[in-house]
This record gives sequence, structure tokens and C-alpha cells, in this order.
Amino acid sequence: MIDLYYWTTPNGHKITIFLEEAGLPYTIKPIDINRGEQFTPEFLRISPNNRIPAIVDQAPADGGAPISLFESGAILSYLAEKTGRFMPKDLRGRWECLQWLFWQKAGLGPMAGQTGHFRHSAKEKVPYAIDRYERETGRLYAVLNKRLADREFIAGEYGIADMASYPWIRPDRHGQNLDHHPHLKRWHARIAARPAVVRAYAVADTIKSAPVSAEEAHRVLYGQNKDTVR
Repeated sequence: MIDLYYWTTPNGHKITIFLEEAGLPYTIKPIDINRGEQFTPEFLRISPNNRIPAIVDQAPADGGAPISLFESGAILSYLAEKTGRFMPKDLRGRWECLQWLFWQKAGLGPMAGQTGHFRHSAKEKVPYAIDRYERETGRLYAVLNKRLADREFIAGEYGIADMASYPWIRPDRHGQNLDHHPHLKRWHARIAARPAVVRAYAVADTIKSAPVSAEEAHRVLYGQNKDTVR
């Protein structure tokens, strides 16, 4: 059994997609990031960077004590190794998959996240920041579109590189147009139609945030600094 500490963000969706695809039993432990539940001592023992997702595997392969993990890329890699699925086993295939997983973690996620923040969440509109991150996100969309020009999925067969990238392709939030990226558009539609992906997003629809003011949620999400680490 996997305990999944989760909220309805792109990084959270990555893990529910994997768990649904693999058919692994799991229990959702909602962490309402709008209310600051990511800062509780109990959660920080599992995820010291106070970010979701995180997991606790109650039945690790070595038969030992439960294993806790934070960071979505590490979790996807661990689950792929645990199940023997969704990551190639040969040397070259494995590293082809992992490099695109790291590409998502280092590039697509952070840049698209900043685009979404400055377009939708920032209290003041900063034209330079919006233009900077929209253009970089568009470049990354184009990189992925080029990668998909001659292949169905990012790294051989469908796998964790696809699961990591799919939730971050949100053209409406990022000021992008998928018609400019036809291979990416085809890939995105194909993954969206997978039954396990449909189930994963249905799980997200069941998670509801308790009422909190927009001002308080903004303070919790974006008001952290070195003094709030505890």
C-alpha cells in the first residue's frame, strides 16, 4: 500500500497517473496547500521541503521498514523500479527516459510554473516577467514538439517521462497555442484519453479545499522565506 500525500497540482497528478496506470493500491492523504497543511511537523518529517507530492511505501521491495520519499521525479523513478514498469530496463533506454524526466523537472515545470504565476497569481502584473516566462515556456513546448515529431511517446514506450510532462502542458494557463505544436497536440490528446489518466483526474475532482480567503491562500503559497523554514 502506498500512502500518497497529495494536492491537485500538476506535480500531484504525475503520481496519481502512475499509480492508476500501474494498478498499485494507494491511499490519498490530502495536503491542503492553500491552508498551509504542508508546514505541519507530521508532513515535514516526510517532505522536508514542504512540497507535495510525497509518498510512504508501506511495503518496500526489501521487506524492511516503510520508505518515505519526496520530489515527484524521485517518486516516479522509485515506483518504476518497484513495479518494473514505465521505464526501460536497458542502459540506453533507461537513461533516455531519465534525461527527459530531468528535463521536465529542471525546465518545463519551473518555467511553466512561473508563467502561470505571473499571468494569473501575481498581485501586480509585471510585463517583463510575463513575456520572459511565456517565451521560455513556448520554447520548451517547441522542444517537446520536435522530440515527438517522429515518435509516439517521449522516450520509447509510454513511461514516466510522459507522465511527468503531461500535467504541465496547459496552454490556456501558459499563453500557448497547441495548434503551433501539432506533434505535441497529438501526444497530449492521446494521453488525455488513456483510462488511467481519466481516473487520475477524477480523483482530483474529489479533493475539495476548505474555505480560505484568496488573501490568506496567497500569503501561505507565496509568502515564504528563510525564516519560515522550521
